[in-house]
Amino acid sequence: MQALDDEKGEDILSIPLGNTSSIADYIVIASGTSSRKVLSMAQNLEVKLKKAGVTILGREGVKQADWVLLDACDVIVHLFKPEVREFYGLERMWSASADDETIQISVE
Repeated sequence: MQALDDEKGEDILSIPLGNTSSIADYIVIASGTSSRKVLSMAQNLEVKLKKAGVTILGREGVKQADWVLLDACDVIVHLFKPEVREFYGLERMWSASADDETIQISVE
């Protein structure tokens, strides 16, 4: 996701869910270096999605911003501080069910 790349998101990962889950078509996971960075990434992404006509169905975690979730209809975005991301390990759980379709997005 370009918006996360623009905000210097780290370890951006897109996981296609396909027939694995009915909650969304994709899960996007990215890290920010601090709570302030995670919140900034979430706010910027939400603005860009709204400008693109995407409805945000829900937003969670913005108060502490250790883990922010944005529900953008067919895409669920999880933004984490690195230690929180490692603790919960969402990519391990979802990547195992999505097989080889997981896409690592490198930021250079």
